[in-house]
Amino acid sequence: MPDVLSAVELSADVLIIGGGMAGAWAAVAARQTGAEVVLVDKGYCGTSGVTAAAGPGHWWVAPEEREAAVDARHLSTLGLADKSWMHRILDTTWQWLPGLAPWYHFPRDPSGRTHYAPMRGPEYMGALRQRLDQAGVIVLDHSPALELLLHRDGSAAGARGWRIRDRRPWQIRAAGVILAAGGCAFKSHLLGSANNTGDGYLMGAEAGVALSGMEFSREYCIAQARTSMTRSMIYSFGRYQDASGHEVGGDHTALAEALLRGPVYCQLERTPDDIRQQLPEISPNVQLLFDRAGLKPYNEPFEVTLRAEGTVRGTGGLLIADNDCQTRVPGLYAVGDCASRVPVAGANTGGGAVNSAWALSSGIWAGQAVARLARHQGRRLDEAVQPVGEAGLRPRGQRKTGAPAEITQRVQDEMLPLDKNYFRTGEKLQRSLAALDTLWDEVREQPGADPVRSREAAALAATARWCYRAALERKESRGLHQRSDLPHSRDELAHSMTVGGLDRVWVDTRATEELPA
Repeated sequence: MPDVLSAVELSADVLIIGGGMAGAWAAVAARQTGAEVVLVDKGYCGTSGVTAAAGPGHWWVAPEEREAAVDARHLSTLGLADKSWMHRILDTTWQWLPGLAPWYHFPRDPSGRTHYAPMRGPEYMGALRQRLDQAGVIVLDHSPALELLLHRDGSAAGARGWRIRDRRPWQIRAAGVILAAGGCAFKSHLLGSANNTGDGYLMGAEAGVALSGMEFSREYCIAQARTSMTRSMIYSFGRYQDASGHEVGGDHTALAEALLRGPVYCQLERTPDDIRQQLPEISPNVQLLFDRAGLKPYNEPFEVTLRAEGTVRGTGGLLIADNDCQTRVPGLYAVGDCASRVPVAGANTGGGAVNSAWALSSGIWAGQAVARLARHQGRRLDEAVQPVGEAGLRPRGQRKTGAPAEITQRVQDEMLPLDKNYFRTGEKLQRSLAALDTLWDEVREQPGADPVRSREAAALAATARWCYRAALERKESRGLHQRSDLPHSRDELAHSMTVGGLDRVWVDTRATEELPA
């Protein structure tokens, strides 16, 4: 059997890269119009992504209550979000989520009222996969995308990638492409984020797309030490202490300061009885790890840590240019965590609620838009296309540097430590950027023996540079971006900033809406 089999070549009206919540909803919406849809996923669509390992709660608000809800939520965005976008995601979620009922069991209370907001992640994604299969969406699992294809006029034409299991390349031509590859958690062991390595950001940037909100990438969450169990609602009831038994505050800053000094322990004795009883059903994986470790979390302390969440919990991503989530590259769309969530979450996290409503809504808007594009212009299969992937695929030289695992570790050395990312200062950011810029130069010289891992490593390095360059240029503290050397916010910076570039990273500190088209 040869090492590499012949390529898989397909065409479709709509190509979706990524099979998490946003990508799946994009496929649902596009297919519902009659479009032919291909979805490619680095993992297995229905189990991959952060939703499948969580219990997301959509931002679900009745029409008569929305004005007050948006006003209240807008305050937490610290001047960066747009109320019209917030209303749009509430309206789209309200219309579309109940349509999943034939595949997903929404619970009812004793009065017979259906509850749509809280979702059981594994069942939710399983239901979306069933819906895609029944609708006739072509799903290529374990088939990561590696690079985009562009027409000569610069518009999106499709993508190329690799089928991991049978070791063959694939190429898919399409009328439009939707990037739904998720955010980037820098392989921090955040639950469900192993494949969220910024691949979509890199592909978008190579096509010429800028990013926004990347400085809001400082969030960490509590986890049981030496595990990836980061479903942390239960920790709001925790009582914390250091190794000497001294009490530690439960806010993240106090925990981060204590962790820099040594181990931190948590005891959940203040957890209400009803939560204790519901935990095995609501979050069975949380209880399972306690049981496997022989821990009695309500009666005895256990060690905890903080896991970096990067842009998964943050708000950064590819900059969108219209109401359908199209980027400034015609025919290329970005949805979910792959897109900037600044319009709906601003400087603070959208959490599981706003982010979930955004993932569903942005996916639906983009899916419908690309389906319309396909009807109007067709697939343009007779036109020449150009692959635009660079780092990890087409090196500038032949210098042997670090393997992908080493490159990944060097990125993590700058992005995961609390004393570098959580407690940010201009001096620390500059030191980390110098190390990351050097690493990027090496990545650009590196021939990629394993295209999937090489591209992942390149995406991690690129994303880290965008995060820290934007953080260096936002000379204030605002929301998820806090700097110890600049602890106050500045009114003149109450807007999103744009970052981009590959070999030379640039930042534009003007308000995004002021940038030239």
